[in-house]
Amino acid sequence: MNREFEARFTAILLTLLTAAAVLFAGFNYKIEHQFAVPDDGAWWMEKNGRLVADRLEPNGPAERAGIRRGDNVVSVNGHAVDTSASVTRQIYYSGVWSKATYSLIRGAVPLDVVVVLVPSERSMNDWLRLIALIYLGIGLYVLLRRWTAVGSTHFYIFCLVSFVFYALHYTGKFNAFDWIVLWANEVAWLLQPALFLHFTLTFPERREIVSKHRWSIPLLYLPGAVLLGIQLLVFEYLKASNSLLFDLNRVHWAYLTIFFFSAAGILFKNYRQATTPILRQQLKWITRGTILAITPFTLFYVLPYLLGVMPSPLMKVSVLSLGLLPLTFGYAIFRYRLMDVDLIFKRGMAYTLAAAAIVGVYFAGVAAVAELVHTRVPSSGPYGLILAVVVTALLFDPVRKWIQEKLDQFFFRTGYDYRRTLIEFGRELSSETDLDKMLSSLVDRVARTLLVDRIAIFLGNSDSSRFELSKSFGIAHVTGLDLSFLAKPRIEDAAGHIFFENTHQLPRENAAAQEAIARLDLNYYIPCHARQKTIAFLGLGKTMQGDFLSSEDVELLQALAGYIGIAIQNGRLYASLEQKVSEYERLKDFNENIVESINVGVMAVDLQDRIESWNSQMEVMYAQPRWQVVGRSLSEVFPAAFVEEFYRVRQNPGIHNLYKFRLATPTGESRIVNVAMAPLVTRKFNVVGRLVIMDDITERIELEVQLTQADKLSSIGLLAAGVAHEVNTPLAVISSYTQMLAKQLQSDPQKAGVLEKITKQTFRASEIVNNLLNFSRTTGTELTEVSLNKVIADTLALLEHQLKVAHIKVQTELCENLPLIQGNAGRLQQVFLNLFLNAKDAMAGGGVLNVSTLNGEFVSVRVSDTGSGIAQEHIHRIYDPFFTTKTSPADGQNRGTGLGLSVTYGIIQEHAGNIRVESRPGEGTTFTLDFPLISTRKAIHV
Repeated sequence: MNREFEARFTAILLTLLTAAAVLFAGFNYKIEHQFAVPDDGAWWMEKNGRLVADRLEPNGPAERAGIRRGDNVVSVNGHAVDTSASVTRQIYYSGVWSKATYSLIRGAVPLDVVVVLVPSERSMNDWLRLIALIYLGIGLYVLLRRWTAVGSTHFYIFCLVSFVFYALHYTGKFNAFDWIVLWANEVAWLLQPALFLHFTLTFPERREIVSKHRWSIPLLYLPGAVLLGIQLLVFEYLKASNSLLFDLNRVHWAYLTIFFFSAAGILFKNYRQATTPILRQQLKWITRGTILAITPFTLFYVLPYLLGVMPSPLMKVSVLSLGLLPLTFGYAIFRYRLMDVDLIFKRGMAYTLAAAAIVGVYFAGVAAVAELVHTRVPSSGPYGLILAVVVTALLFDPVRKWIQEKLDQFFFRTGYDYRRTLIEFGRELSSETDLDKMLSSLVDRVARTLLVDRIAIFLGNSDSSRFELSKSFGIAHVTGLDLSFLAKPRIEDAAGHIFFENTHQLPRENAAAQEAIARLDLNYYIPCHARQKTIAFLGLGKTMQGDFLSSEDVELLQALAGYIGIAIQNGRLYASLEQKVSEYERLKDFNENIVESINVGVMAVDLQDRIESWNSQMEVMYAQPRWQVVGRSLSEVFPAAFVEEFYRVRQNPGIHNLYKFRLATPTGESRIVNVAMAPLVTRKFNVVGRLVIMDDITERIELEVQLTQADKLSSIGLLAAGVAHEVNTPLAVISSYTQMLAKQLQSDPQKAGVLEKITKQTFRASEIVNNLLNFSRTTGTELTEVSLNKVIADTLALLEHQLKVAHIKVQTELCENLPLIQGNAGRLQQVFLNLFLNAKDAMAGGGVLNVSTLNGEFVSVRVSDTGSGIAQEHIHRIYDPFFTTKTSPADGQNRGTGLGLSVTYGIIQEHAGNIRVESRPGEGTTFTLDFPLISTRKAIHV
């Protein structure tokens, strides 16, 4: 209860003191800017009962009026003066911009000078108030964010006292409020060094001397109390003079400097003795910040002041370096580890030096620009001064940036260029589409840039519920790690990264997470986001020197993490796209292979009737390669009859068919096709063209014709078999009786001639009947291995005389090594005999008979003549029984029976062969016979 009461009382007291200090500072600032303090530019000192000018402000009012160092002032405006206070009083009575008459004695010569009093230069007070605001702001931030942190209350008291010291300045009116401001500033001046030294003895840990000697802390405040007492005695009981006040101020500054350097020494010693990396990191930057804050102030202000030098503008600027103290210590208390101190230290130094540089050149810049404007544009008036101020203000930011860049190069040296290009590297990550290469490049660049001892990248699954190690540097091969601690929500997510100060002491984590974090030994886990989802983590350890990363490094990595997330997402999308493209290409190839492999022609046309697709079967059927037709209009490729039919049905929905359509090809052939036309639609059922499928049925039609012919022959054969048996008997009787009558009537020539004609016609009728019997024979025929060359040669030998008489020249091209076939030599001889005799009859005036044999997929025989040929309308009927074109035979020819080719066709079918004819009237006729090879021929029994 007492502790709670103490905390509440402390909070209320600090609140009241803070409010009072802020109100007093604001009121003091207002009065200071409302009340102008007159100044004569001279420092009057009491020496040997006289009041002499000890120092003069260069080009000040006193120097411009003719006052010289060592002049003795007797009176001001007729009022005798013997102390510096009396001179100040007369100046105040005169007021700013008024003329004051000084009665002087120079050597032994009295003289009067008129001094124009100017406002006292108090611009440095505004800079000091800025430092005061920094102290107060950081103190409040630390106190409110980390009320329970070690040293936070002490640090805030130090910041509040520093605020009073730098913000309150007496105005010279010396009323009650001004006296309060004066003594508050005096107390804060003497209290600040003791508080600072006290703080260094207890932060971040209480020192051993403090623990052993409890009186050591009160002893720290004793010198300040003594100096305050002396100050009170001087003001109360002694006659204050400028000389005495100057000596007291020098003692005050000496006291402040000694205490601050003592604190810096303690910090440096603790830094050298620190054993843990985090403590060394803290103390390293605290020590550097303290030394940098007090060294310029001591060298450029305190030491010259102790030596009797009055404050100059450069000396006053050095006071600004004290502003680094709250920056460094504030962050140390807030985080209790100095990850940010290097950044605050560096930037604070940059702004301090920039401010010093600006102040140094301020007046020169304003004067130069104002003089330039006044010279060139005399009528500008006060606008020239305004222009000078604007130009000077614009120079601040470039100077600051330049100083900051040089500090970057000084503090980071080799890593500076890497840091500067790391973000540029992050922007270029997305250009690498190979995820593995991109991660390897990232690990290498970050490791070289930040000089960390280990780094790893953890990639998440599709829903970021599980992460796995993808790339690493400096980490031994680890498997079986439970990385679920990365997927669970954390308080640290708001900070932008997860930090583990000690990877081996994690009481808040479960056992599996503790083991994983300890084995990885990574202190930082920075999430990489894409589309508001964490898709990866970038894990980093300490630097090679065992230090933690600075906050600038962490901020840089957090900025880089955004680029990494996008790059990983792009890599995954690209890999997925490549996979889909591969699948699409594979599916496309598969579909194209299907389209190319089917034995029907497939063609696709777009809505403008341009051909977009043309498969290999279309190339074969239409005798046009793909490259010649794709992209061309349908009307440019196909004949008008087909295009007309296409246009007729394309406007109607659904599938349309054209059966047995005769399609003329560019080669002059005519193909019979079945055509199917269907709309080509997308998955959303949008029509994007037409699909045309052409089934070439030309060979099928020919087979159907042959099958019809075979059916006819089969039917006629059955009829012929019956007729032959019935006709043969009366023919035999007629022939016998005719021969008997011929013998009896040999003496009657007229009757004998008639009987001879009857006998001839009887034999002719018998021959016709025998041919019908051969055509219709259904008994089996024995097949053996036969040489077609030998059968052809034997048949030509039988007809040699007839062909010679008919003036027929025979040309043979019989293939050597012609394979044997399965056949019947007698039946095949009848085939060739019919073909040769038909050729002879077709060449009534003589000609050439060409017989050739070929070896290929089949054993082929080609019989060509140069006769009259066959009309196109008769070709499809030549195999019909009793169809003949020899109705009017020439001399020496027999009238045809129309059974020769029918019998030939039947014999070829018995041998599983095929017969084709090509003929044009007046150009001759060619018969081609194809017989299967023995290796592929099945046994045939007819």
